[in-house]
Amino acid sequence: MNYLGHAYLSFGDVDVLTGNMIGDHVKGKLVAKEQYPANIWAGIMLHRKIDEFSDNHSATRRAKLIFREDYGLYSGAIMDTLYDHFLANDPKIFNGYPALEKFSLETYTKLEQNAAYFPAGFAAYFPHMKEHNWLYGYRTMKGMERSLTGLTRRAKHMPPPEKAYELFVTNFYQLNQAYYELIDDMIAFVKNELQK
Repeated sequence: MNYLGHAYLSFGDVDVLTGNMIGDHVKGKLVAKEQYPANIWAGIMLHRKIDEFSDNHSATRRAKLIFREDYGLYSGAIMDTLYDHFLANDPKIFNGYPALEKFSLETYTKLEQNAAYFPAGFAAYFPHMKEHNWLYGYRTMKGMERSLTGLTRRAKHMPPPEKAYELFVTNFYQLNQAYYELIDDMIAFVKNELQK
């Protein structure tokens, strides 16, 4: 799961959402934990658990094989990004594009409430995320092309994204099936984690 997935899996809690969205930018445990309120730290830890659950799910392991030859260890990051496309278009979760747009705009507003806790990396590109409405952009194929390009900018050693996009298009239904195998398990897992 990428940004849309982490936002959705915060289930509306502002602090958990903040931690979940900044999770990739927070390194270390003890030092970092002292810098955040408890619920934001819980969101950071939830982010890590979501990533681990997704990476180890049988559907993801199978889907990553499509990209492994060309992208090696970056196959997981590619799948995280692609899952957001399928989530954005999942009628059980976002019943049409107006629902997705409303969710996206509400997410940016909630995140701004905790902007003081943004790590430098996230703070630097959050304005671009909001201005270009990245969360809403996951719904289109063009948006996914941009997302994969953005991924290569953040992952400096990742090969160019054109082949990943081509593999996404040619294996679309197989990848969509992997999403549907994952999502219900993921939702149940996260809800259980949040109850602990």
